[in-house]
Amino acid sequence: MELRYNPLTDEWVMVSATRQSRPTVPEGVCPLCPGGPELSDEYDLVSFENRFPALRREPPEVSSESPLFRKSPARGICEVVVYTREHESSLAEMPIEQLHKLVKMWKDRTVSLARYKFIRYIFIFENRGREVGATLDHPHGQIYAFPFIPKRIQAKVMSLEKAYLEFGGCVVCEIVKNEKNGQRVVVENDSFIAIVPFYARFPYEVHVYPKRHVDNILKFDEKEEREFAFILKDVTSRYDMLFKQPFPYMMMFFQSPVNWRDVSSFFHFHVEFAPPKRDAKRMKWMASVETGTWSFINPKLPEEAAKELREVKQ
Repeated sequence: MELRYNPLTDEWVMVSATRQSRPTVPEGVCPLCPGGPELSDEYDLVSFENRFPALRREPPEVSSESPLFRKSPARGICEVVVYTREHESSLAEMPIEQLHKLVKMWKDRTVSLARYKFIRYIFIFENRGREVGATLDHPHGQIYAFPFIPKRIQAKVMSLEKAYLEFGGCVVCEIVKNEKNGQRVVVENDSFIAIVPFYARFPYEVHVYPKRHVDNILKFDEKEEREFAFILKDVTSRYDMLFKQPFPYMMMFFQSPVNWRDVSSFFHFHVEFAPPKRDAKRMKWMASVETGTWSFINPKLPEEAAKELREVKQ
């Protein structure tokens, strides 16, 4: 386990051979169900450190091969967040009260992880479905607390700061104002709006934006916590109903870095859903152009995707 520096892109790569031995879909007993090998006791929802992490709180020391081939200890924290004891559930099927408790847990873990001064970025995410690499069906997500700011987060910070100077304010706030009641809106409530963005990369990509300017999940008040739970349930329900099948996705929370400079004036918390489906039977795989250049080719008009999701009968 180590970090290796890529001088071609100025980024660190996590190398963790132990992740090859993480559990695949088990036969018989789910590791995340009460009484399973990971969680022997009864629980409501729970978080714990990943037994097969890419980053460790106290990683082994490493030595660089040369000034060109640099290594660094893979210091950080990787956690698993189990949403519910109910194996057959999902974000779409969980009661709002359970989802509200999950939002509070995400806030609690963000506070706890930010106390480690070596942490720079706290990334909350969920991989749902085999199509995006999930090995367990039990409803769960993960949190990576990075000792560095990942490259795409760096790009977001730089872009949002540039737009802040160009527009004289938060560009996400401007997007929210311009999208309100528009053709790319999927659903909204008092506190949040879900859209298929003008710049969507995936056919059914959905972004969730707070209507109030907040840079991280800790700023949500009680009403926003609950309405965040409502909109996550609504979006994931629409996904499942779209093709009448469990809908795979990557759900990613983007919030401001921690133990770093203050970016709260221009960084706006948001959630991105990146589903690989292009229709009921076909996948939109990331091929050479997307992987190699970050230049995405979306085979579907965002306005059409938003209309389909908006008109889903739930």
